[in-house]
Amino acid sequence: MDNKTAAVTMRNITKRFGPVLANDKVWLDIYRGEILALLGENGSGKTTLMNMLSGIYFPDEGEIAIDGREVVIRSPKDAFDLGIGMIHQHFKLVDVLTAAENIVLGLPGKLDLKAAAKKIRDICDAYGFEVDPDQKIYDMSVSQKQTVEIVKVLYRGADILILDEPTAVLTPQETDKLFAVLRNMRDDGKAIVIITHKMHEVEALSDRVAILRHGQFIGDMLTSMTNAQEMTNMMVGHAVTLNIDRPEPVDPKPRIEVKGLTVRSLDGILKLDDVSFTANSGEILGIAGISGCGQKELLEAIAGLQPVENGSISYIEDDGSREELIGKDPLAIQQMGVSLSFVPEDRLGMGLVANMDLSDNMMLRSFRRGHSMFTDRKTPRQLALDVVEELDVVTPGVSTPVRRLSGGNVQKVLVGREIASAPTVLLTAYAVRGLDINSSYTIYELINKQKAAGVAVIYVGEDLDVLLELADRILVLCGGKVSGIVPGRGANKRDVGMMMTKLGGNSHE
Repeated sequence: MDNKTAAVTMRNITKRFGPVLANDKVWLDIYRGEILALLGENGSGKTTLMNMLSGIYFPDEGEIAIDGREVVIRSPKDAFDLGIGMIHQHFKLVDVLTAAENIVLGLPGKLDLKAAAKKIRDICDAYGFEVDPDQKIYDMSVSQKQTVEIVKVLYRGADILILDEPTAVLTPQETDKLFAVLRNMRDDGKAIVIITHKMHEVEALSDRVAILRHGQFIGDMLTSMTNAQEMTNMMVGHAVTLNIDRPEPVDPKPRIEVKGLTVRSLDGILKLDDVSFTANSGEILGIAGISGCGQKELLEAIAGLQPVENGSISYIEDDGSREELIGKDPLAIQQMGVSLSFVPEDRLGMGLVANMDLSDNMMLRSFRRGHSMFTDRKTPRQLALDVVEELDVVTPGVSTPVRRLSGGNVQKVLVGREIASAPTVLLTAYAVRGLDINSSYTIYELINKQKAAGVAVIYVGEDLDVLLELADRILVLCGGKVSGIVPGRGANKRDVGMMMTKLGGNSHE
């Protein structure tokens, strides 16, 4: 593509955050009429680089040109004026406003919500999105919020689009629709950059890949001329084995027993309908289902964070004695002597406090254990240091606010903290969402270690291939109902996929 003028030319782009060199003299070209996949491990500088293109950060060194003309981008408004729009991994929406109000927020001119709503509906009709312009953000699911972010960029007329992990919260059907839209935009001459760690998406969608490692540009190539193994090796810098171990269950005994669980949302929508199953110690129970089928409510109900309309959730001790968890909040569950850890879907909303540093976020798990008015900061700091070292968290130090970390490194901190609490039950919602392949395999190994230690692991995942490799058994949810429970080994992916979208599957326990 050297004979074409790049839509975006980035030369010698350098960005530092204190002692951390996030981008080191990066060169990158982005062309119209192509989809570029930007790859790299967590902390490799992908999002930082794109944040400079979208006006969130300003480079310490280097130049950016749009259509061959050097430009200065000091704000997101500057970027939008140049036709650049970025859909971020973490939502940048105001919860108390409607979708339409969020989409037009900050635009110049007279505010006409009626006209805005019509334009939003036109965009949705054209691209197959589903957004109610009048719906409040706090009433939306994660996937609906993601859709609003995408529509917001389209509304503002961007023709250079940057999407940071856009499919992390989309159902397979929504992903297919998004890919179709992106291909149409590419064919119309738009320049598109997608940041993703899902290699099958890279291979299916992109025309070219560019790879960063430790903040440096390693190289680029046509997607058709490479494969997942080669791309992964380039990202990491050495050969990586793309196999997930699955040791045999360790002396499995019933640990969590759920019977007839029924849960409704605050607005009365049935989220879980008569759900029953048993999670055993020393095994991994995978939960499969398209987004919004009750996975979130199921884990939150077990953790004591979700009101329950009907049913029971029992914690079973090794001697067979039982404790009922329904009606108890997380603190009460802990005071009962039940060691339960929860990695929630919303890592910066429920899991961690963005403005607190790593040490203080570790302390959120242990501060109630103190016996005086003074808080012990030494132990949480050491735990933070241990998590940073074991999970290779890229951070200037444990005193860095969590909001300064990349999305994948935030996830590592949360998973590391929850596992470090030595639980007997580990609930994980999308534990590797946003993580690169190398980091994902580190998390799989940690989860397998928990299984080997006799922990009952309930693993909600969005990648069916991973669930089939990692889980000992898979509970499939569809529309809030259990459509089947199948063994992880030997389960047919197509059959499980059908169970995710159609009730009537069989249980093979």
